[in-house]
Amino acid sequence: MKIVRDYKEGEPVLHLKLEDETPLEYPVGPKGNPLPFLRNPDILVGENDLTALSYLHEPAVLHNLKVRFLEPNHIYTYCGIVLVAINPYEQLHIYGEEVIRAYSGQNMGDMDPHIFAVAEEAYKQMARDERNQSIIVSGESGAGKTVSAKYAMRFFATVGGSTSDTNVEEKVLASNPIMEAIGNAKTTRNDNSSRFGKYIQIGFSRHYHIIGANMRTYLLEKSRVVFQAEEERNYHIFYQLCASASSPEFKDLGLTSAEDFTFTSMGENIFIEGVNDAQDLEKTREAFTLLGIKDASQSSLFKVVASILHLGNIDILVDRSGDSCHVSKDDLHLQHFCRLLGVELKQMEHWLCHRKLVTASETYVKNMSSKQAENARDALAKLIYARMFDWIVQHINKALHTTAKQHSFIGVLDIYGFETFEVNSFEQFCINYANEKLQQQFNSHVFKLEQEEYMKELIPWTLIDFYDNQPCIDLIEARLGVLDLLDEECKVPKGTDQNWAQKLYKQHSSSVHFQKPRMSNISFIIIHFADKVEYQCEGFLEKNRDTVYEEQINILKASEFQLVADLFHDKDDVAPQKSSRVNVRPAKPTPRGPNKEHRKTVGHQFRSSLHLLMETLNATTPHYVRCIKPNDFKEAFSFDSKRAVQQLRACGVLETIRISAAGYPSRWTYPDFFSRYRVLLKKSDMTADRKLVCKNLLETLIKESDMFQFGKTKIFFRAGQVAYLEKLRADRFRSACIKIQKTVRGWLQRVRYRKVRKMAVTLQRYGRGYLARRHADFLRLSRATLICQKQFRMVRDRRAFLRERRAVVTIQAFTRGMFTRRIYQEFLLHHKAQVIQKTVRGWLQRRRFLRARGAAVTVQCAFRQLLARRRLQQLKVEARSAERLKKLNTGMENKIVQLQRKMDDQSKELRTQNDQLLQVNTGLGSEVNKLQKQLEQVKSRQVGGARGGAQISSLQEELDKLREELQEASAQRKRMEEDHGNEKMGEYRGKRVEQLEAENALLKRDKEEMNQKMLQQARISGEGSSSEAQAALQKELDDERQRYQNHLKEFTRLEQRYDNLKEELSLSKPGHRRNPSNLSSLESDSNYTSISTSEVGDTEDSIQLVEEMGVEKAAMDIGLFMKLQKRVRELEQERKRLQVNLDKMEDSPSEQEMADQAYNNLKREELESENKKLKNNLNELRKSIADRASQNDSSNELQDGYNLLLSQLRSANEELDGRKEEVLILRTQIVSAAQQQENKDKVPEVNNSNEPVDKEEAAKAYHGLCEYEMMTLRLLEAQLQTQSRQHKDELEALHTQIELLRDDIEKKQELLNYTAALSPEARVEYSVQQEITRLTNDNLDLKELVEKLEKNERKLKKQLRIYMKKVQELEVAQAAAQTSRSRPELSRQVTVQRKEKDFEGMLEYYKEDEALLFKTLITDIRPTTVGATVPCLPAYILFMCIRHADYVNADQKVESLLTSTINSIKKVLKKNNEDFEMTSFWLANTSRLLHCLKQYSGDEVFMTQNTGKQNEHCLKNFDLAEYRQVLSDLSIQIYQQLIKVAEGIIQPMIVSAMLESESIPSLAGVKPMGYRNRSSSMDINGGPTSYTLQALIRQLGQFYATMQDHGLDPEIVGQVVRQLFHCINVFTLNNLLLRKDVCSWSTGMQLRYNTSQMEEWLRGNNLFQSKAAATLKPVIQAAQLLQVKKKTTQDAEAICSLCTALSTQQIVKILNLYTPLNEFEERVTVSFIRSIQNRPPQSTDPPQLLMDTKHMFPVLFPYTPSALSLETLHIPASLGLDFLVRV
Repeated sequence: MKIVRDYKEGEPVLHLKLEDETPLEYPVGPKGNPLPFLRNPDILVGENDLTALSYLHEPAVLHNLKVRFLEPNHIYTYCGIVLVAINPYEQLHIYGEEVIRAYSGQNMGDMDPHIFAVAEEAYKQMARDERNQSIIVSGESGAGKTVSAKYAMRFFATVGGSTSDTNVEEKVLASNPIMEAIGNAKTTRNDNSSRFGKYIQIGFSRHYHIIGANMRTYLLEKSRVVFQAEEERNYHIFYQLCASASSPEFKDLGLTSAEDFTFTSMGENIFIEGVNDAQDLEKTREAFTLLGIKDASQSSLFKVVASILHLGNIDILVDRSGDSCHVSKDDLHLQHFCRLLGVELKQMEHWLCHRKLVTASETYVKNMSSKQAENARDALAKLIYARMFDWIVQHINKALHTTAKQHSFIGVLDIYGFETFEVNSFEQFCINYANEKLQQQFNSHVFKLEQEEYMKELIPWTLIDFYDNQPCIDLIEARLGVLDLLDEECKVPKGTDQNWAQKLYKQHSSSVHFQKPRMSNISFIIIHFADKVEYQCEGFLEKNRDTVYEEQINILKASEFQLVADLFHDKDDVAPQKSSRVNVRPAKPTPRGPNKEHRKTVGHQFRSSLHLLMETLNATTPHYVRCIKPNDFKEAFSFDSKRAVQQLRACGVLETIRISAAGYPSRWTYPDFFSRYRVLLKKSDMTADRKLVCKNLLETLIKESDMFQFGKTKIFFRAGQVAYLEKLRADRFRSACIKIQKTVRGWLQRVRYRKVRKMAVTLQRYGRGYLARRHADFLRLSRATLICQKQFRMVRDRRAFLRERRAVVTIQAFTRGMFTRRIYQEFLLHHKAQVIQKTVRGWLQRRRFLRARGAAVTVQCAFRQLLARRRLQQLKVEARSAERLKKLNTGMENKIVQLQRKMDDQSKELRTQNDQLLQVNTGLGSEVNKLQKQLEQVKSRQVGGARGGAQISSLQEELDKLREELQEASAQRKRMEEDHGNEKMGEYRGKRVEQLEAENALLKRDKEEMNQKMLQQARISGEGSSSEAQAALQKELDDERQRYQNHLKEFTRLEQRYDNLKEELSLSKPGHRRNPSNLSSLESDSNYTSISTSEVGDTEDSIQLVEEMGVEKAAMDIGLFMKLQKRVRELEQERKRLQVNLDKMEDSPSEQEMADQAYNNLKREELESENKKLKNNLNELRKSIADRASQNDSSNELQDGYNLLLSQLRSANEELDGRKEEVLILRTQIVSAAQQQENKDKVPEVNNSNEPVDKEEAAKAYHGLCEYEMMTLRLLEAQLQTQSRQHKDELEALHTQIELLRDDIEKKQELLNYTAALSPEARVEYSVQQEITRLTNDNLDLKELVEKLEKNERKLKKQLRIYMKKVQELEVAQAAAQTSRSRPELSRQVTVQRKEKDFEGMLEYYKEDEALLFKTLITDIRPTTVGATVPCLPAYILFMCIRHADYVNADQKVESLLTSTINSIKKVLKKNNEDFEMTSFWLANTSRLLHCLKQYSGDEVFMTQNTGKQNEHCLKNFDLAEYRQVLSDLSIQIYQQLIKVAEGIIQPMIVSAMLESESIPSLAGVKPMGYRNRSSSMDINGGPTSYTLQALIRQLGQFYATMQDHGLDPEIVGQVVRQLFHCINVFTLNNLLLRKDVCSWSTGMQLRYNTSQMEEWLRGNNLFQSKAAATLKPVIQAAQLLQVKKKTTQDAEAICSLCTALSTQQIVKILNLYTPLNEFEERVTVSFIRSIQNRPPQSTDPPQLLMDTKHMFPVLFPYTPSALSLETLHIPASLGLDFLVRV
């Protein structure tokens, strides 16, 4: 609202105007309606610190919180030292690790309010002041206390993670799900309400790493175990177990659904929306396991929980008398209860309904009523659960305990806030008592901080009156207070709640904070600091006593389960000591006093623990988090102002505001005040002393001196004075704007007048010219009209004449054509009649011949059959004689061959005869059918005589002849139509050929031009495809490199951790030990297995090929992909062939091994003949295919080739069938002959038993015949199998060839159809592309051949090197055997004779000087030592030593040299892990050594740029590919260390240089800041160091100059710069997203200027091509977003199209944070931000808000050979390498 008219004191009405421009008359009265509160300026609305508001009152505070919560959805706001956290009831992505890293190390006032900022402030003060800290989180149930405490602990676990393997931080976080399961429950206000208070102390070591933790709990709500209100639940653990009751491990618990148990079904709703109890139980069990609680203990705990549920379901039955009760023995739940706890059923059944009374003389057992028994049962259930809760907390503390010394700790207190309900009982009383104590501590701390601030600034201190709640605390805890009277009443045997209430009325009726209700005698009222609360006295005594009968506890102590017994054994119980004295028992048993623990009431215990807590908090520095519940309906981002005000009063936030408002709440530093309000100064008032200028200005502007005070560094203002100064500043700006607008408008009017006058003159000139031109056009059109009329008439008459002549010619043509066609038709009919006659006569002759031949064949068959029977009889007679058998045996081989030939002939004749018989049968069948039909017709018409029948038969024959002639005529007609169609097609084809020839002639002339166009199009398309392929290939390579380098980074971290552990072990064990410096690097420093040098060489070649060609060319090499495809096809064919061979080998018969030499020879001859046949067939096939491919029109040739292939296949099949039939016939003949022989042998054996000689001869002859027949049978079977296999293989091969040919034909047919459908130009282009493809394939074949030859050549060279090495080793061994034992002279290669003066670029040293070499060249060297020499001199020297070791073939020396080099470099880098210069120096030398090993390796890939001399210096004997890989990994590790060091140097400079420094002077404005910007963390040593953009650029320049001086490769330098620019972008953007004070138009201008300066630095150092500028794209777009217009829908579309590198979440966050610095800027409306949010998100949008600060681009080390010759290298004497000898 705005005041429309000035208000004078005494006026009854205040004239106002609302925000929607509606007027309002506000009545004002001296008593009824006071003046409304003043509103803060717009610049202060939405401020992140409430103490920064100029007007501090409840409406301003509430409005500010509401604006921040609803519009930009900011849930955190500072209020002095308090963080106000409003529960959003929605999951927000502001708690990730990126946010933790962003807040880590930052001052509290620099970033937006956050729970992480409070945690970082506590962590920083603990480290700086070495004082323990506490974070106190309080609020109502459902306000988010538990979540806030959880996130604070997560921050400490992430920032202060332990360095050992104990993972204490994980255990601390793992305690949360356990405590939530056993201590949280659903209430009407919160689904996960903590029903207990806890204080977690996180211990830190001297290095501020987490080493342990400890947890203390307060006032567990035990009554919830046995009672829940409507819509509430019991503790989560009960429902988790019931949800998992069906699991096998929980079946013995006897649980069912939670609805079946009394203790879990009172709230009538056992479910929570969005919560899966079974999954939560799994998380709880995982947390138990992580904290070291074994499965057996977990099972016992679950049994205890289940027993509580069964205890609640035990049915207590009332006896008839009504004064006693009992429990049924068959009660299933009682059985389960006793079984699960391991107690006796009878005792528990008895003591559930009875109690023991102990007097001085005797003991009584008394029956209990059902009500008393139920109360006792509920008390037992509460006790069991409380003891289990304490046991779990105790074991969590054991798991979190550490033996190391705790240096300091941070405590996180998650405690209940002030509570008031309709019915308030003992729990609410204790909670509010604790909040009274915490509020008193909070008030005193705030007052103390205010006092310290005034004293530090030397401000006159006046006592501020603040609310002191000590009288209320005394009312509760003092002597004869509420708690004291309650404990006294509990000691009275028959004390009641009513008696206690009367004592309260009597004792405290005069107290200001105590009241008695008018309508009740069993309640009392206490006036707390937050509100009045009425407490009901009913149940206070019972809850304070917490009575449980001793008998029930003794039963549980005697449990057979150790865990259950431990729960109920008191801590003070000790085992009785043995004594030798005689025990004397008294005559009467003395009653045993109750346990000390049981004598303590709940109130007494709570008061003691609360006092201990307050002592702990007072000994620490507190930090406050107040959680606010915005509404009671759990609606997301819904704000109820009334509920918020109640909670703000209850948690002390408004008291903080009141204390601040009582003094000087607004505070400005002198520079900030001068920068903001210097527009109010006059030019004459400006002096060099800004402090004096500010004093003079304030004395001029504010007349009342009490409204401000001048401190040492700040100016202090009363409430409202900053708003008054803002009004003066706005008025000054407004008057200046009016003056500027007046001047500009006059200038615009003058410019407009001149423009209008000039336009009028110009229009007149152009108008006159237009009229003149139009008249000239009229004259020109008149003359043209006459000419057009003349020409039109001439054309009309000529067209009529041509039309008549064309009609006459057409009529003549049609007439002549008609007469010609008539003549042609007559000629055609005569020709057809002749053809029909010829065909009919031929058919009659053929039918007559076939009948005669059939009869002759029938006669011949009958005669031959007769001769065959006679011959068969003769053969049977001859077969009975023995001589015949001998002849048969001797001539069997010849007969077999003859039989084979005869069977071939007979089979062929049989096939032909069968074909003829089939034809004859079909003909005869058709004739029989015709005759039958004729016969039926004759029978039906038999009326006449023989003359009529003969006439009918003759007519029938004539009819058949006519039908046959008709069929022949129709067939002839079809053939003639086809011939005619072919002739027409031929004519059409001829015409088409002529047209194509003409077109071809035209195309030949434009051939070259078309080729040029096609080449240009190919280049364009190649460029387009190359860019896409380049991007895809580059991305794939980067991903692969990043994965590998991440693994390498992890390996480095593990190696460093191993070294640290080894050092700790060496320090922990006393005594002398040897340093294992002689270990091999391949064992200790690397993890690489032994690989073949050929594979390594191929890998290196491929990598080097990609590096040399470049990513773009590699992506364009289409031949590479075609080559791979071709190779894949070949491998697939080879696999199939091998599989077929394997199948053949498996199926080969065993008889093949028994074949003799004769069979092998016969088989070889047959195979040779078959091979010749197959070769001939294959040659014919190839010839036909080649002829077909050579012709243009190949349709007929393709058909011929296909027919030829089919004919060959048929012939092969026929031959195979013939062979099969021959073999079958021979087998049947042999078997029948063998059976006949056996019969003949049996007959002589019976009849001629008296002739043994003949019998033996016959037996020998028979056995010989059988053996021969078996051998022959085996040969034939083996031959048949081999031939069948061969035929199958041939058949398969032919089938595959047919398929290939078919595919080829189909492809060519498709190509032919495709080319026919193309235009002539496209056809030429397509033909050229086909030719290019063919040439590419040929070229690939040649390349493959060349590669095979080169590979063979390399293999031969390697073998030659191996042989040379062996020869040299032999020579060296012989020479060593001849030399003496004295120290040998430095060896030279005898075979090479060189002059002494020639230097071959090798250095030699003694073996004992190797340690000195590494000490001088690696360990002790500094970059400045070799600064004036050749860059990378140590790398060259080391390589020359390696060259000599290779020259003399000393493999041990090479291995030792390389291994020691790598280990020494690692030690130096570990020692100087924060020195950028040393890291850069060794990165350059390591990469140069790697390049030298490649350049002189002898591989042709690396020798392309070498000189002839350098090629002579290549290594001769060793392949160091494995060491190259190790050096490459070491280079990556050094690069990562270099990036880490550089980022650590520039990281503190980034935010200050990019966002805070004024690169453009007088552009940035200053806003009023609150308490957080005067936090104690910022006032140490003058505050943080301020860096400018020039300082950041100078630092980058130093990095660049250092890398250049060390000779680092330019490509690596570019990658380092790119990574550093990415770091600058990430930290700048993340800070921008978390700071409201920098999200303004002026900051956007500054940021854009800063980024342009960074880009200019890149251009000045020729680094713009390193892709470093692209990493700044998100920051640049964020700066543009701060500057663009943000009002309309078009603006939203423009923002979305502009900010492509920012996610939608980041854009919305910046728009929410955007803050105008003066009245002329406007805030971004909520509707505009919603329009951005409602747009569909991009697929590449990351889920997190902040960018990853640990992201590292994959590094690539390109091969860069050195142009320096080794023989020209000079080693300075200052290095002290005199022991090296030049060779």
